[in-house]
Amino acid sequence: MSGAAADAARRRLLLPPLTVKLLHGRLLRLADHTSLSLLLRALSSAGLHLHALRLHSLLPNLTFLPLALKAASRLPDHTLSLSAGAQLHARSLKLPTHSTNPHVLTSLLSLYAKCGLLRDAQKAFDEIPYPSTVSWTALITAYMDAGRVHEAVRVARKAFASGMRPDSFMAVRVLTACARVTDLVTGEAVWRAAQQEGISANVFVATAALDLYVKCGEMEKARAVFDKMQNKDAVAWGAMVGGYASNGHPREALELFFAMQTQGGMTPECYTVVGALSACARLGALDLGRQAVAMLPHWDEEVLDNPVLGTALIDMYAKCGSTHEAWTVFQQMRKRDIIVWNAIILGLGMTGHEKIAFALVGQMEKSGSMTPNDNTFIGLLCSCMHTGLVKDGRRYFRNMTQIYRIIPRIEHYGCMVDLLSRSGLLEEAHQLIKDMPMQANAVIWGALLGGCKIHRDTDLAEHALKQLILLEPWNSGNYVMLSNIYSNSGRWEDAAKLRLKMKERGVEKVPAASWVELDGKVHEFRVGDKSHPLSDKIYEKLDELGMEMKILGYKPTTEVVMFDIEDEEKEHTLVHHSEKIAIAFSLLSTEPSETIRVTKNLRVCSDCHTAIKLISRITNREIIVRDNNRFHYFRDGHCSCNDYW
Repeated sequence: MSGAAADAARRRLLLPPLTVKLLHGRLLRLADHTSLSLLLRALSSAGLHLHALRLHSLLPNLTFLPLALKAASRLPDHTLSLSAGAQLHARSLKLPTHSTNPHVLTSLLSLYAKCGLLRDAQKAFDEIPYPSTVSWTALITAYMDAGRVHEAVRVARKAFASGMRPDSFMAVRVLTACARVTDLVTGEAVWRAAQQEGISANVFVATAALDLYVKCGEMEKARAVFDKMQNKDAVAWGAMVGGYASNGHPREALELFFAMQTQGGMTPECYTVVGALSACARLGALDLGRQAVAMLPHWDEEVLDNPVLGTALIDMYAKCGSTHEAWTVFQQMRKRDIIVWNAIILGLGMTGHEKIAFALVGQMEKSGSMTPNDNTFIGLLCSCMHTGLVKDGRRYFRNMTQIYRIIPRIEHYGCMVDLLSRSGLLEEAHQLIKDMPMQANAVIWGALLGGCKIHRDTDLAEHALKQLILLEPWNSGNYVMLSNIYSNSGRWEDAAKLRLKMKERGVEKVPAASWVELDGKVHEFRVGDKSHPLSDKIYEKLDELGMEMKILGYKPTTEVVMFDIEDEEKEHTLVHHSEKIAIAFSLLSTEPSETIRVTKNLRVCSDCHTAIKLISRITNREIIVRDNNRFHYFRDGHCSCNDYW
């Protein structure tokens, strides 16, 4: 703070001279400590901290030193705080009990921590012979506020080892620290102590415990805490919705989000809506996403002026295949930060609108207010990756380092390896992996293996798989992909050996699933699924479509029964793949003019891709399928990916 600003701050903290004189006269007439204490507290609570300090300096004794230290720590300027604190510290040395007074030393601790002098704060704590819960909490808070959360947790462990029992404030602070560093062991020990002390019913303590379990991915335990809470506030509801969304439970997130209003009677906060939109994006539930946003009391103002909410909405629309709605939100937003720009660039790129994405980057630079960052180039490289634009990808990757001086992250290398591998440039992709300045992760090797699968390079695929097994020994997809490569190359014995190895190691295949949203409800289908009430009609529709496709020259791609076995649980059938069942259901349940939207957890196999192109032609429907790799817009017998996926 400048000298002029500091002087202005001091003037704001002072009362008029006449008022000071009157208060001083009354102060001298106060004989009891209670009245003096109330006066000092009132001044400090009113924000008149400097005046409280001046009045304290007129007192004949140092009884109220802790109050004065608190007032000093609350001054808006750290220089003022430290100056006043140093004077008070010097006065405290005159106290006969200075070295043992926990109130004075704890107040000094807090003051030094506020001024960023953590070492002095620790020294003040070390002088306390028998630290109280308040003292321990002050030290833990000091480390947390300084960003040294691991050390805060270490202090908490030391406190509990000394026999300290938490009060509600200490429990909240420690649980929050444990959540930040995902220390489940320490956090659960604190939660058990809170239950033993009878403070677990406190809404703030319970919410902090809930947040700990969410951050550690323990959603069952989080739900158990949530269900036992007597008075759930909006923060607790929001933490659970966000927790389900971020931990891969989108359906549960949406169920709880809507229950929050119907059962809890609460209006969702911004970040709760963000969690719900994330869940909708995961499921491709466009209508539910629209409903979630509509529940905001002033949704247009809140979205258009809130980059966080706007980004979530753009992302949801893009991932649900409604690019025009994502674009409309982007154009209407009044506050656009770099995150908003990156969201629309990535959304356009992954839905096949790479030219608009490229143009947007140029527009962003011309505005002069923003420069592309590392995430902008993720969006650009993804655009190239989805459309096979190798030259553009190389150019952006080169410009990122040479022009913008951005050091590529592993995600950038992953995009390039994927782009090169899918384009058949396997050796170049492999060389890029070797030249990377960091260790390649499973995503990198998986991208190379995917390219080997497309271009049937068995030798390089074996090398990639060895790396993947070291990194992800539990991932069935890696084994299955190489098994498909063996099968397609006629190496049946090697394929059988690999499958036997999977069984020996207890590796199970991930079952394929597809989701469709209809009238606010998400319907899930799996291969050969007959659990749906409309199953008979669905399979009749599939048979009908099969006959019409054969008239158009469709022949099942039988090699994918072995080659793409990862995508389905039962190898003997092609017609009953989960996305075909989902599309048949949608054809039966929607109007002829409606767009069909399907989300799948695995890659669409080549047979289904061919079949859906024909179905879009036969039914004159636009069908959007989002698999775990990209978007496919099927219309009039064609797909937006141009058979590149």
